[in-house]
Formats: sequence, structure tokens, C-alpha cells
Amino acid sequence: MAKKKATPIPTTQTKHITASKAWKESELIRTFSLTRLKTLTPLMQEWLDAPMPEWNALEKQQFEIVFFRAFHHIEGWNEEDLKMMFIAPVLELGKLIDHTQVVAYFEKTISAKVEDIPLVVKSDFMLAKGIMDSPSEPYFHFQEYKPNKNPTGDSMAQLLEAFLIAQVKNQNGKPLYGVEVVGKQWNFVVMQGKEYCISESYICTKRDDLMQIIAILRKFKAILYERLL
Repeated sequence: MAKKKATPIPTTQTKHITASKAWKESELIRTFSLTRLKTLTPLMQEWLDAPMPEWNALEKQQFEIVFFRAFHHIEGWNEEDLKMMFIAPVLELGKLIDHTQVVAYFEKTISAKVEDIPLVVKSDFMLAKGIMDSPSEPYFHFQEYKPNKNPTGDSMAQLLEAFLIAQVKNQNGKPLYGVEVVGKQWNFVVMQGKEYCISESYICTKRDDLMQIIAILRKFKAILYERLL
């Protein structure tokens, strides 16, 4: 008697996207035909031309505390120290968390297929439209490493991955903004289409640089509400 064949178990057509590799910036440039511009674009220049903050009494006190912490202790911080003791307060002073039309997300993984290639990245901080814990349209990304470039990862590559994923999700052709932090250095990044540019480094343990970092973060609020939403 012939043995009856087992009925195959049906499988779903939707598969979870998983990271295939840890990308380097140069690999993303080559794979997705990106261009890293040598000069600042008008969008970047406009963003960097931010007026110095006008502090109220509480903000001035908070700034002095944050600056003191970084100036005296940043060399000994691990990644979590950097986030809790410095980055989170700077984002608060930069008014990136008090928006009403977008949601602030920390440590959120986002993914998409970009030109049929799956990309997955964890955004250290992201501003996006969303409902509760589900972001839908990202506008701003923040990636950091401490104390300097991680030999098993590339923070600029992760930021570019987040931008490429956001372009797929947003489908609006609008520019994307972000920050890469490597130890004391803060680099602002703007990407539009296949082109992106990176600012000169701001050193957060220099008082004037830290004030300018906060001013640039505050400037993004105006850009967000006037052009991106």
C-alpha cells in the first residue's frame, strides 16, 4: 500500500526583515549610489546658521550643570553614562522632546527594503510621526558611539541606513536631518535624495560649541514645523 504523503504546512508570504550585515559608510555609498558632498548645501548652511539660545533662568542653570559634567567627566563615561548624564539633557535643552505633532523614540529599531535590499537599524533617538510605540514617518535621527568609532560598527553608516529607511517609509522626497556623535564630537548631517553632507565637528566640551549644538537642535524645531510636517 502506497504511503500517504504528508500535507505541507502553509507558510505566510510576509517575512520579517533581518539585518544581513553591518554596513560601512563606503559600502552604502557604493551599493546605493550615494554622494557625500564636499561642501555644505544651502539646507545645511541654513540649519547651522542658528542664533545662540536665549536662556531663561532654569535653562541657564541646566546648561551650566550639563557643561560641567561633560568638561570634567566625559573621558571616564561609558555609553550609558554618556546618554543619561549628557545626551538626554542636551536633547531637552535643544527642545527636541517637547513636540506635539511628532513622537520622540529612543532605541527604536526600524527596517525597510531599499532597492530590494533589506536594511535594519536601531536609532538611538528618533523624531517621527507615530502612535504610541509605532513610528511611521521619521524626520530626525541621532546615532552615537562612545568613546570613538566602534570596530564592529559605523555610526555614520547607521545614520545613513536610517535615512534610507525613512525615505522608503515617508515617500515624500523631503530632506532628512540627523546627528552623529562620536565621543566629544557632534557632526550634523542632512540628506536629500542620494546626496548628503556633514558639518564640521562641534566639540561638546567647549562652551561655545555646546551652545551652538543646542542652538542647532532648537533650529530644527522651526524646520520641522515649517517644511517637513
